[in-house]
Amino acid sequence: MIQNKAISLSSALVTAALLFASCSEKDSSSLSAPEQSTSQPSSTHAQEHSEAPKGWKPAPLVDPREKHLTKIRQLTFGGENAEAYFNEDGSKFTYQKRKGGTGFNCDQIFEFDLKTGKSRLVSTGKGRTTCAYYTKGGRRILYASTHLSGPNCPPEPDRSHGYVWPLYPSYEIFSVAVDNPKDLVQITHNPGYDAEATVCYKTGKVLFTSLRNGDLDLYVMNPDGSGVKRITHSLGYDGGGFFSASGKAIVWRGNHPTKEKDKQDYLALLKKNLVRPTRMDLFVADANGNNIQQLTDNGKANFAPFFYPDEKRVIFASNIDSPRVFHIYSVDIATKKIERITYSSRFNSFPMFSPDGKYLIFSSNRNNAKKGETNLFLAEWKD
Repeated sequence: MIQNKAISLSSALVTAALLFASCSEKDSSSLSAPEQSTSQPSSTHAQEHSEAPKGWKPAPLVDPREKHLTKIRQLTFGGENAEAYFNEDGSKFTYQKRKGGTGFNCDQIFEFDLKTGKSRLVSTGKGRTTCAYYTKGGRRILYASTHLSGPNCPPEPDRSHGYVWPLYPSYEIFSVAVDNPKDLVQITHNPGYDAEATVCYKTGKVLFTSLRNGDLDLYVMNPDGSGVKRITHSLGYDGGGFFSASGKAIVWRGNHPTKEKDKQDYLALLKKNLVRPTRMDLFVADANGNNIQQLTDNGKANFAPFFYPDEKRVIFASNIDSPRVFHIYSVDIATKKIERITYSSRFNSFPMFSPDGKYLIFSSNRNNAKKGETNLFLAEWKD
């Protein structure tokens, strides 16, 4: 699920719907390639970067309280950019983008080459897309799209139900060859929602969310769509999952209502292909779904979890400190102790470690040229 990004509660949560990150283990020395300027826009976005409203000041690029982030580098300039996920060697990443000179009013998938600083469109440019991830070996990219139901953006959800996410039944998962955009293969064939696919680079397995059995659960499959197996079974939403680097564990966000009123609300919305995301907690388990452990229980919207390289901690985004402000945090799996990572701006999310653990890529409203923009940033990680 991917929606719009901004700094209000609703738009930040929508941005949250853009989920996910990966499990990898190879070297990413290419990240040391010459950096683009962190204070000047690329030529592509020079005009729109200069259009900041008079008197408006962006949040700083660097905040001294962010002790784990050094040498922060801004990668995109303008529009709404989110969900950046590395390939196996850390030389490239996929991400979602809309507006900002793209000509697209809803999210499309792009690939960014860190060696050249250039990006290119990966998806068809039709419908709405979400959650792009490289397959093991990096020859193909998986992503979900609604383009089979038409070229236009699907309708916005019915907000008479309050703040909800749409579960577009037209979302299917596709696989496209990195070197041939015409080589597009449909991986899932299901009348209900299929999306949020991520990949373990250790095993090649795909983790995704589906409504195929009447509830939002996690499934694993092979990259060609075969061998589908359901691995969560509790009533409620389970999604936005990622493998650990070793492939032995998974982490995800979920909401499992226990009160009868909450259960009925969840099921009623589900019949309308909607889900309410204002409370989500984080869970970890074995890769097959066994030994589930809940990591958070704070009544907030916790999402975008990703394992630390040591697999003992999880980095994630949440509105723990303020309902309308989202920051990046970490939680220790054994002790449940939480540490705040980011401070600059009102929205920071979708953190992912590079394969070698030396870098963190994330989305943020910091250093914006326009109010409400979300850009991608790369920082050297200091533990």
